[in-house]
Amino acid sequence: MKKKIKYSDEPIGKVKAISDFLPSPEELVLKDETVKVTISLSKASVEFFKKEAKKYNTQYQKMIRRLLDEYTSHQP
Repeated sequence: MKKKIKYSDEPIGKVKAISDFLPSPEELVLKDETVKVTISLSKASVEFFKKEAKKYNTQYQKMIRRLLDEYTSHQP
């Protein structure tokens, strides 16, 4: 059983407002434009991504796509 949280009526200190950084619901619904390609990857790479995807309950292809997107976004 979890220990109950006890709240107190104390000053919380200096508070800083931040701008809204979350995407709108419309942006969450839209899918990125994708293009189908055929690529040969090493067996070890595919096994790695499948294992990691299973840990995080996602698709390994999506992880590879995000990795490539992140890489290309940092190129000049």
